[in-house]
Amino acid sequence: MKHLSKLLVVTLLIAAVNGIQAQDENNPWQIGFGVNAVDVYPTGDFPNSSFGNQLFNATDHWNILPSISYIGVSKAVGSGFSVGARGSLNKISKWGDTGVDDLSYYALDGTIKYNFLKETVIDPFVEVGGGYTWIDEIGAGTVNGGVGINFWFTDNIGLTVQTSYKHAFEDYLVPHFQHMAGLSIKFGGTDTDADGIYDKDDACPEVAGLEAFNGCPDADGDGIEDSKDSCPNEAGSKEMNGCPDADGDGVADKDDKCPNEAGLASLAGCPDADGDGVADGDDECPNESGPAANKGCPWPDKDGDSVLDKDDKCPDVAGTVANQGCPEVTEEVQKQLNDYARTILFDTGKSSIKAESTSVMVDIIQILKEYPTAKFTVEGHTDSVGSAKLNQSLSESRALSVKEFLVDKGIDAFRLSSVGYGEDKPIATNNTRAGRTQNRRVEINLVK
Repeated sequence: MKHLSKLLVVTLLIAAVNGIQAQDENNPWQIGFGVNAVDVYPTGDFPNSSFGNQLFNATDHWNILPSISYIGVSKAVGSGFSVGARGSLNKISKWGDTGVDDLSYYALDGTIKYNFLKETVIDPFVEVGGGYTWIDEIGAGTVNGGVGINFWFTDNIGLTVQTSYKHAFEDYLVPHFQHMAGLSIKFGGTDTDADGIYDKDDACPEVAGLEAFNGCPDADGDGIEDSKDSCPNEAGSKEMNGCPDADGDGVADKDDKCPNEAGLASLAGCPDADGDGVADGDDECPNESGPAANKGCPWPDKDGDSVLDKDDKCPDVAGTVANQGCPEVTEEVQKQLNDYARTILFDTGKSSIKAESTSVMVDIIQILKEYPTAKFTVEGHTDSVGSAKLNQSLSESRALSVKEFLVDKGIDAFRLSSVGYGEDKPIATNNTRAGRTQNRRVEINLVK
């Protein structure tokens, strides 16, 4: 008895150290200890009905030792099955209806147990096995079968009640029942991170976590496990994947360039007061809508001709949309231009412009500058005096001389071309001096 009590104490210590839980794949080991009762009534009469009526007649037939009288240990092997061993002792003073002189009873049994349910408070089972039983010094092998039920008070401690029938292989040891009631303790699971969730069921076995997340952590306590939390060290909302949003604009602070000022997702969380698509911080005109290309400010139109300065070839002079913001050359302007051009004087028989024509050249230049997108042709003409070939050459050289003068004074060369028509396009008769004077002329005409 002393040895059995010592064994019980050691068993309890081992169970406590190992962090006891329910017996399954996580906690494969189960230790049980308690009281057993041996019932040998009636010899050789099982399973007669009279025997059944006496099966639970504890007062007349059960032999009970008033102390811990059995210890068992088992290990789960999967699918509800477990194997184990159990040792028990007793004193026999009731042999059926016959009293005897306290015979000693010892039994060592191997067991195969099947539990019908998993992780339930009420846990029924069946058990088969075999062993060896001694009464005083007489022993015999037995084959055993039994049923029982566990009542789990917690996940790790429960009450076990069971009864087993033992059939002996020798005639001198009668078949008998052994009833048992006691505590059961289950243990043996591995919990590497000590978070109360065994490794088998722990999705994060190396890091302490929460049962709600299968053992995975939630460092910031926002209810979103770290593996799914975009900001695992800052408490946030589910909508923001675990990240905070201080200004409540729907853009997480980590992605928000203006985290303390509500803004637009399209502008990385920054506001746009004038709605022009340029964030206020980058908008030089935050209260006036304008394009990003102009830093959020509207394009100016200084001359008010409805052509923005950026597209206006003549931003300081009102023009037309069709002419890219520049004024269009009217018939009146064209007439005035040629009135000036026809007064340009050349040295006789040469293409050099006389000095007294400088003022009229200035007037021509001023007109051309007012129409910077217009292109013109400088045309040279002569009278019919002299050979046609000479007249053609002279008209060409005089037209080119005027063009070069204008380019030299700032008119873009690409706007001007020159051509000579010789005596082919007279505007008056060549039979009079006055007529010939009119025919010796230069014209500057708009290219249409």
